Amino acid sequence: MFTGIITDIGTIRSLTQKGDLTARIGTAYAPQGIDMGASIACDGVCLTVVAKGTDDRGNWFDVDISAETVSKTNIGAWAEGRRINLERALKLGDELGGHIVSGHVDGVAEVVAVRAEGDSTRVTFRAPEALAKFVAPKGSVALNGTSLTVNEVNGREFGVNFIPHTKEATTWGDVAEGDKVNLEIDTLARYVARLAEWQAA
Repeated sequence: MFTGIITDIGTIRSLTQKGDLTARIGTAYAPQGIDMGASIACDGVCLTVVAKGTDDRGNWFDVDISAETVSKTNIGAWAEGRRINLERALKLGDELGGHIVSGHVDGVAEVVAVRAEGDSTRVTFRAPEALAKFVAPKGSVALNGTSLTVNEVNGREFGVNFIPHTKEATTWGDVAEGDKVNLEIDTLARYVARLAEWQAA
């Protein structure tokens, strides 16, 4: 489990296709503090560490990514040099600063508008039709692994405001129209919607 509070910005060092896709990710995380088999959310996708180390370019870890995961996320657009949001798995006693995030991406949303609002940036996303009903004003979503609050909803489109700190501490300072982002809906929203469907049946 994760909280959606990003703790490092990693860089894709290499991508190797050999059965599954293997990604080497540069990180500030110390290898000795990463257990083999540990879960790390990479742009919101929970991936398992299969190798780790340090070289002349710094610290790194490897993850294997299945074809299923590639098909359900934006990982197909990853390329060497791309920056991604990283978060280590939640430990018992850690502060829950965002909301409960599983790292199981529900679908891919598209950035349809980006505009400045003072020092902040307002971004409008378009959710897949099947997921739009789970996005509510003032509710939580995880986008590329970041816990965010929804400002407004208009059909499949919803807006999020990014303050300067969020843009500096994550990859959201690089956002552009047309970007595809990993969307994980709030677990509570899923159950509320399911209860409403059951009561209406």
